[in-house]
Amino acid sequence: MAFCSRALVAEQTRFQARRGCELVKKAIPPAVSPDEGAGQPEAGRKPGAEVRPGGSPAACGIAVDRQGALLTITVSGHWTLDHSLPREAAAARHNLAGDGIASLCLRAEHLGEWDSSLLAFVVDCIRQARERGIEVENALPDELKKLIGLAFAVDRKKGSGRERSQESFLAWLGGRALTLPGRVGDFLSFLGDVTLSLARLVRGRSSMRSKDLFAAMYECGVGSLGIIALTNMLFGLILAFVGAVQLTNFGAQIYVAGLVGIGMLRVMGAVMVGVVMSGRVGAAYAALIGTMQVNEEVDALETMGISPTDFLVLPRMLSLAFMVPLLTVVADFMGMVGGFLVGVSILDLAPAQYIDATVQMVSFQHGLVGLVYATVFGIVIALFGCYHGMRCSRSAQGVGVATTTAVVHSLVGIIISTAIITIICNVLEI
Repeated sequence: MAFCSRALVAEQTRFQARRGCELVKKAIPPAVSPDEGAGQPEAGRKPGAEVRPGGSPAACGIAVDRQGALLTITVSGHWTLDHSLPREAAAARHNLAGDGIASLCLRAEHLGEWDSSLLAFVVDCIRQARERGIEVENALPDELKKLIGLAFAVDRKKGSGRERSQESFLAWLGGRALTLPGRVGDFLSFLGDVTLSLARLVRGRSSMRSKDLFAAMYECGVGSLGIIALTNMLFGLILAFVGAVQLTNFGAQIYVAGLVGIGMLRVMGAVMVGVVMSGRVGAAYAALIGTMQVNEEVDALETMGISPTDFLVLPRMLSLAFMVPLLTVVADFMGMVGGFLVGVSILDLAPAQYIDATVQMVSFQHGLVGLVYATVFGIVIALFGCYHGMRCSRSAQGVGVATTTAVVHSLVGIIISTAIITIICNVLEI
């Protein structure tokens, strides 16, 4: 039985081999002599296609003929990606860009195989002619006409193509200066919407939900507590080291306690909190609201009659305005702890002596000024983060740009606010 099975399998294999050979012989056309094949189209080639003496297809060709205001462009040969674009293509485009051309005729003669390379060339010629107001006569094959119709069925979206232009620095600077009033006006409009939203909240007509406010407060408060404590303790260490370098020369190491305490309480604690919150929370707000813009969720809120400013911006701004001052209190304490560690371990100061010097040199007024800084910083971070999220373009790249721009503008806003508040405090002698 095993022998019969092996014989049967061998016979089936020989039959399949003979059957395959017969199919191959049928698929291969019979060879013809050069005399018999003269004047007959080659198998698999379109009639009219030119063939080189060796039997290989002729490369693509372009003939340009200008008669007065009529320009005729004739394509021929095989237009495939295997062949490079002929040099006559540049002459065709040059003639289209010349003066005196009123009409363009596109023809095909002895056209062989073609693919998207021919379509791209023809579409480029037609687009260039239409831009110059030249009338186009299409005498190309019907299959190519259909593809050309599809290519021009929908107008090209503005800004979809790359614009290769070398703009000088002065031109770029002038363009930025011209767009600045519009950007400032747009931000003031956003600020007005936020003000109206606050007014609706006071009157009890706001669309803000309390659970959104508590969730935002937890995110920017409790979630940021660890990084705020660590960074400010290290900053207190650095500030104490910097002060000790000079104060040690005069034997005034004890004044390191006042330097660290006043510096952290008055401005540096709030600034450090603002910098950290700009990168952590401001960027998150811009990315979150920007993604909602991409997914058209903001439009859905407007369609349902819910103000996006009330629902998205207001809870985040209030949460930062409340939590940044509280985080600043933690930051001030951790900064003074860092200074205490340096004073006790490096400067050989007694712990009680350092604490007593801090209490005597640092007044409660410095802490209040620091809380004013922190409140302003929280509002600035929330405004820029939410503003760039609301004005985000509807693309992934737009979300990235909005996130980066929100962080940069928040940091610049913190620096400007610090300068303004410092000047005011000096004028008022606070």
